[in-house]
Amino acid sequence: MNKELEVILEKVSELYGKYGIKSVTMDDVSRELGISKKTLYLHVENKSDLVTKVLDYVLEKGNCEIQKLHEKELNAIEELIEVSIHIIKSVKDYNPSTEYDLKKYYPDLFKKMQDVRRDKMYKAVLQNIHKGKKEGLFREDLDEEIIAQMQTSRFMTMGSDEMINPEDVYQPKYILELFIYHIRGIANEQGIDMLNQTLDKIDIKEYLQ
Repeated sequence: MNKELEVILEKVSELYGKYGIKSVTMDDVSRELGISKKTLYLHVENKSDLVTKVLDYVLEKGNCEIQKLHEKELNAIEELIEVSIHIIKSVKDYNPSTEYDLKKYYPDLFKKMQDVRRDKMYKAVLQNIHKGKKEGLFREDLDEEIIAQMQTSRFMTMGSDEMINPEDVYQPKYILELFIYHIRGIANEQGIDMLNQTLDKIDIKEYLQ
């Protein structure tokens, strides 16, 4: 990917995140980027193509950021707390209408996004459980695949649960509680101690504001 296209996709992903997809026109994009529509169309064929490229860019960017977390050599519980903080930061200015617009106007792209997210999340949870068991932080008797399926399903379906306001799903307290609930369900006594130590080391209130 050339640098100019990367700059365009980064900016457009920010615009979509704040205002949704439908309301952001190609004129808006060219104006915000300070380029002509002619220049914009050198990189994308139309708005549909732009949405597709932005989605691919966002998914790849997310993969790279999660990979950087894995490279920190954290233990399994520290890793989960770091992932929760990363998600909290990434959805801080997120507008739920973005996902709504994607689902309504670009259903194929929405399905692609959900499928990629589901697959990546399942594999990440499974890998983390393997790691936590090896480190002596998670219960030896838990069924890894069942827990990975349950956590992935819980995370992916919260927004469609009638008991939860869809907008609340993106609130920091919901995201953090989901991860802590998960950790407490799979950690042994040593793991619970590690969880408490990890939470004591960070100012979690900073991320809940």
